[in-house]
Amino acid sequence: MLDSSTSHLPVLLVDDDETCCRMMALTLREAGVTNVQCISDSRLVLPFLKEHGAALLLLDLLMPHLSGHDLLKVVRSDYPGIQTVVISGANGLDGAVECMKLGALDYLNKPVEPNRLIACVNNVLRINAMQGELFSLKRRMLEDSLDHPAAFEAIKTRSSKMRALFQYTEVIACSALPILITGETGVGKELMALAVHRLSGVGGEFVTVNVAGLDDATFSDTLFGHKKGAFTGADQARDGLIARAAGGTLFLDEIGDLEERSQIKLLRLLQEGEYYPVGSDTLKKTTARIVAVTNQNLPERVAEKLFRRDLYYRLCTHEIHIPSLRDRCEDIPLLLAHFIPEAALAYHKDSPSVATSAVSHLLGWRFPGNVRELKAMVYDAVARHKGGELSALSFGGYKGESAVVPDSASSVDLSGHSIDSLFGHFPTFDEVEEYLIEEALRRSAGAFNVASAMLGISRQTLSNRKKSVGTSTKSRKSDAPTNGHLFEM
Repeated sequence: MLDSSTSHLPVLLVDDDETCCRMMALTLREAGVTNVQCISDSRLVLPFLKEHGAALLLLDLLMPHLSGHDLLKVVRSDYPGIQTVVISGANGLDGAVECMKLGALDYLNKPVEPNRLIACVNNVLRINAMQGELFSLKRRMLEDSLDHPAAFEAIKTRSSKMRALFQYTEVIACSALPILITGETGVGKELMALAVHRLSGVGGEFVTVNVAGLDDATFSDTLFGHKKGAFTGADQARDGLIARAAGGTLFLDEIGDLEERSQIKLLRLLQEGEYYPVGSDTLKKTTARIVAVTNQNLPERVAEKLFRRDLYYRLCTHEIHIPSLRDRCEDIPLLLAHFIPEAALAYHKDSPSVATSAVSHLLGWRFPGNVRELKAMVYDAVARHKGGELSALSFGGYKGESAVVPDSASSVDLSGHSIDSLFGHFPTFDEVEEYLIEEALRRSAGAFNVASAMLGISRQTLSNRKKSVGTSTKSRKSDAPTNGHLFEM
């Protein structure tokens, strides 16, 4: 299956032999390259490249008007980003070496074997995709930017780890290669898969298949469909979900639990983009993008011979591992601020405030169920809430065996240091107050109701104090020495 991640740019065939050009184009289209253009007059190549560009140039050498040699020199000089493969009927080693020196990536002899042509084009498109991904990832990391932040709106986070994942996801989303999303139960793997689907720009559906517990027969029928009369009760033909996902995304949930025989069929689907409906000998092709998800450790499953090694390597071309909530507990205040109003709306109640003890309690919780567990705890707490603040007891009380103090939520360790080391000097009351307010707002991602709970004051008091502290800070900074700024955690 060809990687068409550069399908917005055409594969350009240049050959004065129109019959040969059409045959190569047909071979590539049957292999999955839909954007193929043919030019038989070499004088039209440079104007075409100037207007449209190309992902790859397949160039004949012996042509009238403008030879392939001359054209190759100009393309490598003026369009160095376009890879060129030379196709020639002259079976000479010297000619091939000369073309490679001029910058050709490969040299094919006529008549070109279809499999050789497909493999060559596939390799070049993969190189293009990798170069594009590296460039895009480098730019996003250096600029710390997201091109499409709206695609990740459903994932509530302020974690730098998650932001790095978002940047990586934007880079790989348009690739035709499969994506493997891993992580513990409840971290938001399906939300990430939906983000991939939105970013990919495909026009088809997002189709979900939970493969856990499916035997091989059920898996094959569900995914590939069946022919009429394929088995008892098959009164009419039925398309499988892979056909429904054509031009879209096929989301395979719990892929780590797939049976061995089903793994072989999935491997063929990923390698060749082909499958047989149950009871049929007619080969069908798919244009669906595969996104697989698991909460299991697939390398361990491979070592235990419970999961095919070749299938694992095929799936993990692009892997997104979502960290647990324990590893990004700075998201907890933000998730609280999101889930509490949501739960209050669901139960037709006013949104309650949160006690400082409750926030501290949740920051120390292990969360084996991750975001899903936190959401369940919030909904349960709001459902049982009758008045006042949500306390630690509202979220299950203090269960020492399930609590841990995470590094990112712990207080600043001042043991062996004076308070001067934090501020650079002995602070005033206003400076301490400003520090506490800013730190609470930082940890709560700007959510005033959560920050006020952490500080043990009302939301209105926090708002008033922030305004007064901000005003006094401005006047104080005009006379303050340059080394009197606050240290940011």
